[in-house]
Amino acid sequence: MKCPYCGSRETEVVETRDSEDLETIRRRRHCLSCTKRFTTYERVENIHLVVIKKDGRRQQFNRDKVKAGVISACEKTTVALDAIEKIVIDIERELRGEESVEIESKKIGQMVANRLKALNKIAYIRFSSVFKRFVDVEDFEKEVKRLIG
Repeated sequence: MKCPYCGSRETEVVETRDSEDLETIRRRRHCLSCTKRFTTYERVENIHLVVIKKDGRRQQFNRDKVKAGVISACEKTTVALDAIEKIVIDIERELRGEESVEIESKKIGQMVANRLKALNKIAYIRFSSVFKRFVDVEDFEKEVKRLIG
């Protein structure tokens, strides 16, 4: 495994732990060159999901894209990285449980928004502002009122 800090291939596994869902293995690794630690996740590669974009284009589902969106929404909040990873795992598991391998991007966005709404209201508003394409302050105001009321 290549170190994300220095690029060295000289790393070792310090700790291995199964995730709660028993579908992912979390490994803490130590770089022998720069001595930094990092985490990797190992999971079974499943069938490919296809995301249908708003304009009709199709592209392969990318869990890292979902995770990046959630991380961005949760930036400068108290949401832990483990909670973000759990959201992404839950969403991916739910999508793989669907009858079709083709999923509309709108459905994925709604799944993320629902989970963030239950976890952290600020992260939910941030994500919604992009997902629902807020144009002006009034859009924020309407969503906050819906959230409070």
